[in-house]
Amino acid sequence: MAFGQLTFRESLRDLEDSLRPRQRQLYHLGFRGSIARSTLAEANATRDWRIYKDLALLLVGRARELYVGQPLDIEGLESAVVFAIDSTTVDLCLSLFPWARFRKTKAAVKVHTQLDLRGSIPTLIHVTDGKVHDVNWLDQLTFERGCFYILDRGYIDFGRLARIQKAEAFFVTRAKSNLGFYVCHSQPVPEGSGVVCDQIIRLTDPKSKAAYPNKLRRIVYVDPDTGKRLVFLTNNFILPALTIALLYKARWQIELFFKLIKMNFRIKAFFGREPNAVYTQVWCIIAIYTLLLIIRKQLGLKVSMHTMLTVLSINIF
Repeated sequence: MAFGQLTFRESLRDLEDSLRPRQRQLYHLGFRGSIARSTLAEANATRDWRIYKDLALLLVGRARELYVGQPLDIEGLESAVVFAIDSTTVDLCLSLFPWARFRKTKAAVKVHTQLDLRGSIPTLIHVTDGKVHDVNWLDQLTFERGCFYILDRGYIDFGRLARIQKAEAFFVTRAKSNLGFYVCHSQPVPEGSGVVCDQIIRLTDPKSKAAYPNKLRRIVYVDPDTGKRLVFLTNNFILPALTIALLYKARWQIELFFKLIKMNFRIKAFFGREPNAVYTQVWCIIAIYTLLLIIRKQLGLKVSMHTMLTVLSINIF
């Protein structure tokens, strides 16, 4: 499966044909017999995908141990633990994947991800059909005390944000344009920093106020590079406003992670049509990616993950 991912094989038959001439190498890897397409298809359909999940999470634990001393590139947060939460949608053919119905004429799966920004390590992955709303995944997360969670506007649900607050963790997200609030007081902002205002607020909408009765911090920031006006909400009242803005900007790492996975792995097409085959393939990808993170750190390599994957794909094939 790793060979198929790294060399972009088109199908299980393609994978079988590519490996069949390499019997000597396969023997030394532990394969005593030939690799058959039917065997791979049966494994994809029946071998529990959670085996690969457990392997991937074991590698994730090792990777986080290796990257624990790597500082974040955010002033004042070099030793903080910061997670970005987001999802990416993989479109599928409805006639081949009817169990993953997304819209009337298409199917899709969502890969919900929690990424540790120190090392860009995917610490949690959850695969669902495309209809599952992003915010629902927050119910399955256990928030770590003192950590920062960076979320986009799709995850705004004040009841769920209150869970992060109760766990004594911090969140940073973008406010929606229709947010109802009143200003308790405003704080001074440094000139020339791009921060327009730094306010302590309370919510006014009855439903939102009942879900989150505590104070919030609202920061308006104008990006000096794009001129775009951004409004952030956070429950951290200590960090400078500019640091909060830079913290949210670091969320871009998860977008780069999704782009890297889609460019360098076979995730837009699958080797099987059953849910088990799809989940297996996703977790195999996470295991391979995390293993490469471990190798890069242990060998002290300074190359990007994209370069590593490109070199591997050429040499392995």
